Amino acid sequence: MPPISVITWLKTTPAHLHNFFILYKINKPKKPNGQWHTRPVTSDVTSYPRGLGKWVNQELQPLACKQASFFKDSFELKTIISELSVHPSARLFTADTTSVYTNIKTDVALTLISQLIHQELSKPQQPSYTEALVSALHIVFTNSIVKFGDTYWRQTLGTGMGIAPAPPWATIFYILHEPHFVPKWSTHLIFYKRFIDDIIGIWLPHPDMDTDTSLWSVFCNDLQQWQWHGLEWTVSPRSTRCNFMDLALTLTPTGKIDTNLFEKSQNLYLYIPPGSAHPKGMIKGLIFGNNLCIMHLCSHEDDITTHLANFKTRLLTRGYPHSLLEPLFLQAVKHAKAFITNQGRDHPTQPLPHNTSTKIFLHLEFHPEDPKPQAIHRLWQEYVSEPEGKRPLQDMCNSFKEKVNLDRLTLAYSRPPNLRNRFSVCDISGRGQDVSSYLVE
Repeated sequence: MPPISVITWLKTTPAHLHNFFILYKINKPKKPNGQWHTRPVTSDVTSYPRGLGKWVNQELQPLACKQASFFKDSFELKTIISELSVHPSARLFTADTTSVYTNIKTDVALTLISQLIHQELSKPQQPSYTEALVSALHIVFTNSIVKFGDTYWRQTLGTGMGIAPAPPWATIFYILHEPHFVPKWSTHLIFYKRFIDDIIGIWLPHPDMDTDTSLWSVFCNDLQQWQWHGLEWTVSPRSTRCNFMDLALTLTPTGKIDTNLFEKSQNLYLYIPPGSAHPKGMIKGLIFGNNLCIMHLCSHEDDITTHLANFKTRLLTRGYPHSLLEPLFLQAVKHAKAFITNQGRDHPTQPLPHNTSTKIFLHLEFHPEDPKPQAIHRLWQEYVSEPEGKRPLQDMCNSFKEKVNLDRLTLAYSRPPNLRNRFSVCDISGRGQDVSSYLVE
């Protein structure tokens, strides 16, 4: 196809490409020049490679999770840290990369991760599996065609944040460096964990201060050796206190680590107000989830009491009545205590979840005046699934003479468009001056 035909096709065919846009990092302090830091995003939700990317993500996740430095979330990190007992002279430190996704060199990452896939994921009973996964990896990460306004680009360097397999891809990429330097520093690096591009570690100093300063400098330099492949790390000073993800960590004189909930000063706590068109269960889920987070992540009762009180005050400020919040908070606290108490205990084998292949999903945009879910389920049962005097749906056959085997309706609600959809869009075509007008040949 001649280039002009490709351009014409792109302009006249509904786009199924990645959309490029930028988010402002309003949760971080501004730059010295007063401007906000930004995050480039390449959304693949409506793109052709999306389905293949989701499969690559599914296959890479187990490989990322099995590594020694991996932890799932703050809950798991809190559990791990609570079991530690270190020397009182030990110090906490954190490190994070500068724009991890955009700085990963695609060709280098493809070569190294492909080698790891052949080593770790080879299946003798499925010899074509690894080749298929490696091929899919190349397709997803070398065919990122991006739409930005009225222009089209092909990303040749870096990883688009927003591509389905980007998180495990980035996690695995640095894992390839860790075996070369983590064991080397085991005498002083007594704890090391990483969440994608955020590192939390504990350093045991050398008794001699000058020697320790020198060792720390060499360690930081070793950490930076991966910069030749695109990654550069910013390492915090060593201290008895640090903030990591949503945890505030304090190393106590006894060698234990206390945890508290870390909340950024820029957080405006703009919870969904009670007048918004959302299901009634939304506020219950919000309260139960936040209560569990607070009670699980905080080491001391005083901190828990303070955070729960602040949370309730913020909801009252958003317009929720005290009469609604009080019983929900009491239920949430009871639920959180039961969850934390039972965590880690041996449980009897649970029955397997309902086979998802027998479900059918009805996607609806939520409206508070719509029929209640119970009424929709009743109609499904009476007129579709098991109509009186007629053959049940699950016993019927489709055009391929296969059993339909559908016996369960699941309602999948989506929210209606809001102000964010109006003012914060992925596709900026037709808004203001064309992007192409800014390009200089």
